[in-house]
Amino acid sequence: MKLFIIQPSHYRSRKDRTVHKTRKRSVVGLTLPFLAALTPKEWEVSLIDEQLVDIDYDAPVDLVAITTWTINSFWAYKIADRFRERGVPVIMGGPHTFFYADEAGEHCDAVGIGEGEGIWQTMLADAANGSLKKIYHAEALHDLNGLPFPRYDLVNLKKYGFFTTFSVQTSRGCPFACEFCSERFYLGHKYRYRPTGEVIEEIKRSKAKNLFFADSNFAGKRAHTVELMEALIPLKLRWSALWSMDLCNNQEFMDLAKRSGLLHINIGMESIDQDTLNGMNKKANKANQYEETLRKLRSMGISYSVNLIFGHDSEKPTVFDATLEFLMRNKVPAAYFNLLTPHKGTPLFDRMEQEDRILDAYNIGRWTGMNCYIKPKLCSPEALEDQVIRLYKKFYSLESMFSRLSLPITRANIASWVVNFSQRKMALSDSMENFDNY
Repeated sequence: MKLFIIQPSHYRSRKDRTVHKTRKRSVVGLTLPFLAALTPKEWEVSLIDEQLVDIDYDAPVDLVAITTWTINSFWAYKIADRFRERGVPVIMGGPHTFFYADEAGEHCDAVGIGEGEGIWQTMLADAANGSLKKIYHAEALHDLNGLPFPRYDLVNLKKYGFFTTFSVQTSRGCPFACEFCSERFYLGHKYRYRPTGEVIEEIKRSKAKNLFFADSNFAGKRAHTVELMEALIPLKLRWSALWSMDLCNNQEFMDLAKRSGLLHINIGMESIDQDTLNGMNKKANKANQYEETLRKLRSMGISYSVNLIFGHDSEKPTVFDATLEFLMRNKVPAAYFNLLTPHKGTPLFDRMEQEDRILDAYNIGRWTGMNCYIKPKLCSPEALEDQVIRLYKKFYSLESMFSRLSLPITRANIASWVVNFSQRKMALSDSMENFDNY
């Protein structure tokens, strides 16, 4: 039995309906090789990252599996429809199907909802027997013990450049409950983490020297993260991750992170205003401690980036200029400016829907670019989009970059310059229609 596991690309923008393609990626994705590892040996597996390679729709194949995010859902449906026109059965899963199972079901033979460990092999067995059901629901969350190691032998690593970065997942879920975040619904409300020894063995098998820890919150269980970082020290790696702002104030933790090979951290700052943070249920962040926290990171020579969200009800007209001034004054190496977006399933979506403030629920999350889907209290949706685009262009101007960034003579500084030039290219695109910071 021949199986295609496809990670679709996406349309370039709402106006440009060509499919986004690149010659290389910087990070080796985890989803495709992990699903291959879950697949029984009687299947002959081909992994297709469509951003890098074209799909052969005429190839002999017995089953097509498509992993889907909302941003690539429209194009994923087109892929599924083409294979089904040939009579090839298609199964779909991923974060998108958790919230849009009925919609996805119109374009495939079976929909997987939830984590793959509980349903993947059952779906494949039913496909082999010609007895696929329409819905497969993973009832229980996996404890993350004994997960198989990703099948990197099926990945063409030549597509990932010289400094190949591998994705590693050490945990699932998040201990926080931010109003705007949907991940905790399909990953579960409980924070789960893998045994340290299994994570280290996976890293050794990949032979990676550069890692991206693809966790919603790398340090959701501090004691476990400390154990893992201590085990990383002998491997002499460089790694990046995301964790919460408050953790950066723990000097002992940060010292260990740097010794273990920390190259870059992405931090959920979200806003410089405490009232806005409280409204997001981001109360662990203390805006009055931000400057001291960033000063410590700068003194340690750690590369970092911050995430910011605009459009919250408590914001004032001065929020945009005040945020830019704060970032410049503190020489923040990199920042991502986002619009408040009510993704389906979140408390934010429910609240905005009750207040009749969602503009286009159907298209939320479907397109790259600066797209406002709510009626802000501060200004019009168009004005909010324009203000955030303005922030991007000012922050990633050459004058700003040379003012904020240190000379690229260390790995951390080089990482910051690379991020800045990448984001500058996006900021200068036509109305940022092709903007995508994922």
